Amino acid sequence: MLARQERSRAAIQQKSLDAPDEVRRFPQGIGELVRVGSLTIGRGTLEPGWRWSTSLKSIQGTSSCQIHHLQLLLAGRFRVEMDDGETAEFGPGDVFDVPPGHDAWVVGDESVVTVDVFGNIGAVGVPGEHERLVTTLLMSDIVDSTLTAARLGDAAWKQLLADHNRLIRTQFDRFRGREVNTTGDGFLATFGSAAGALRSAMAMRDGIRGLGIELRIGVHTGEVEVLPNDIGGVAVHAASRIMALGGASEIIVSSVTHGLVDGSGFRFEDRGHHQTKGLERPIEVFLLAT
Repeated sequence: MLARQERSRAAIQQKSLDAPDEVRRFPQGIGELVRVGSLTIGRGTLEPGWRWSTSLKSIQGTSSCQIHHLQLLLAGRFRVEMDDGETAEFGPGDVFDVPPGHDAWVVGDESVVTVDVFGNIGAVGVPGEHERLVTTLLMSDIVDSTLTAARLGDAAWKQLLADHNRLIRTQFDRFRGREVNTTGDGFLATFGSAAGALRSAMAMRDGIRGLGIELRIGVHTGEVEVLPNDIGGVAVHAASRIMALGGASEIIVSSVTHGLVDGSGFRFEDRGHHQTKGLERPIEVFLLAT
């Protein structure tokens, strides 16, 4: 009986790439996949002119291919370039191991046919999961910027904006913030420390007053989606709504951030709960006292 059970667990499995479990089409290429146990084996046929960075980059959402390939090249010529600049070219009969972090393309006028045997080829051509992390967001803008620009005129406003940007970035560097983007008269930055974000916000608010303008600042801690050159997610929208609740020279802080800095010596005033556009639940916020 035991021998029969052992044979059952080790049963032979057979699949054919000519009768694939799944066919995945993408620009200038096709992937034929078979699943054997926990592995996915794939045959790829790539037309002349195919390149990962033009065919699959926008689909997978990463700056380079992040899949580890172990492949056998059956036809055509294929070239790979790693993120660090290392390159290699392969021809029929070559077996090659390519780590994550690369671009690849067809060389010449002949289609490339490869078989990927590493077992993770099922991730090719599928939108990738973006990295997510918990961080403290700081969002700022200049109060009455449109009126100020009209009053000063273009040349003086551009100079003032340049001084504003320089001061803000100095405080980001000082408190280890990372600038994500700027909206012309405002900034979005992330901080690993909630207390660091609040100290940066206070230094920004106080420093900007010397330029004759005032900021409103929102600070919120939450999970964000890390995009190639930006961040996204509900937390970003929440930070924007929290900032909009502030007035001139006010720093408005979410209850999440408020809880994280409890005992750190900051003083707050309760600003209550607010129902804001785009968020299902009311936001509880606090004013960071001067």
